[in-house]
Amino acid sequence: FMILLGALLFLSNMTFAEDKINHYAEGIPIDTTEVSISDKPTSPDRLYVDSLSLKRHFIHRIGIEARPGYIFPTSSFFRGENLNWKPIENSLSLHLKYSFQFHPNTYNDRIYRGAYQGIGVGYYNMYEKPQLGNPLTVYLFQGARIARFNQRLSLNYEWNFGASFGWKPYHSDLNPYNKVIGSKVNAYLNTNFYFNWMLSPKFDFTTGVAVTHFSNGNTKFPNAGLNSIGLKVGLVYNINRKEECFAKPLYQSPVPKFPRHISYDWYCSVHGAERSNDGEGQMVASPETYPVLGFNFAPMYNFGYKFRAGISLDGVYDGSANVYSPDGYGDELLKPSAGKQLALGVSGRAEYVMPYFTVGIGLGTNVIHAGGDLKSFYQILALKIEVTRNSSFISDIIYRISMIQLSDAGIRIQVQ
Repeated sequence: FMILLGALLFLSNMTFAEDKINHYAEGIPIDTTEVSISDKPTSPDRLYVDSLSLKRHFIHRIGIEARPGYIFPTSSFFRGENLNWKPIENSLSLHLKYSFQFHPNTYNDRIYRGAYQGIGVGYYNMYEKPQLGNPLTVYLFQGARIARFNQRLSLNYEWNFGASFGWKPYHSDLNPYNKVIGSKVNAYLNTNFYFNWMLSPKFDFTTGVAVTHFSNGNTKFPNAGLNSIGLKVGLVYNINRKEECFAKPLYQSPVPKFPRHISYDWYCSVHGAERSNDGEGQMVASPETYPVLGFNFAPMYNFGYKFRAGISLDGVYDGSANVYSPDGYGDELLKPSAGKQLALGVSGRAEYVMPYFTVGIGLGTNVIHAGGDLKSFYQILALKIEVTRNSSFISDIIYRISMIQLSDAGIRIQVQ
């Protein structure tokens, strides 16, 4: 994960420099608004070199947050069927975050509405350490402006995606009541909407609403997961932001027109999944983890800088599909022929494109299959992390209605 972050930060500078080189070579005007008037050199070559300085590219930020939350009672465990026979309702998390942001009034700032991205760590207290633990989260995040009310106040959004460690999972002898968390490591997803007040050139105050989800993506049972909603309050220190960020520019050159085009996504993945089977009216966990292989090919029409959509052909081999128990109790699980674990589906895809990250959603159905578990609709939530200009690392969460939940990671190649 840390290697991935280091690659992200390094490639962010390389990508930015590459784009500048391309613009300069093709005769497209360099966005000189990212350099202050007093710093602008008279030589075009000097301007180009200066504009590639890391210090001038980004505003570097350190943030702290507190997020008190309410845990949704989605399970009898949270409603009081636990060791203490009391509802588990509250949580509190503390976060430390680093991010970098494009300077105000640059092309990237104007196109992507003040986008920022970085890494964060959080400590969660569920007030039930013996049964749930106090997990630590490590995550990537990105946010941007939804609306600006004036130069100091805006409404923003932010997503977090990462992993959480230190859970107390279900154990038939040591932790029998906790039938919602099955593994010590779980995925962490958060979305929040908040107001951002620029108190000074150095400090921002943030407050809003945050929604959080923890689960292990069906890699281990039980996997009911934990969901919460709450408030967030934070303070951001902008290390190198200047007073001029409060000023409205007298003139802004037009943003270059986006060349609409079709791109093609090729994607393959491999991961594992557990399976539960209905024996005598109850869900029984499988004794093993099954392999799952997938691919998709999607022509995507790029409507603008931030949105593309298309149709995808999706193939899957699911080693957990249509397994069955001869005795009906789940003591022994048998696998059917490979043909009953293969499916080909079609889905509609839409993607929100931002610097370094792309968030995608999809809805599809299997059209060629052998029935059973594979006769299903499925939903896709995907996060792509740009690695090079034409490839990305991707993490998907796929939910198949009336079937199982899968989590996978793979490599995607995009051809423009």
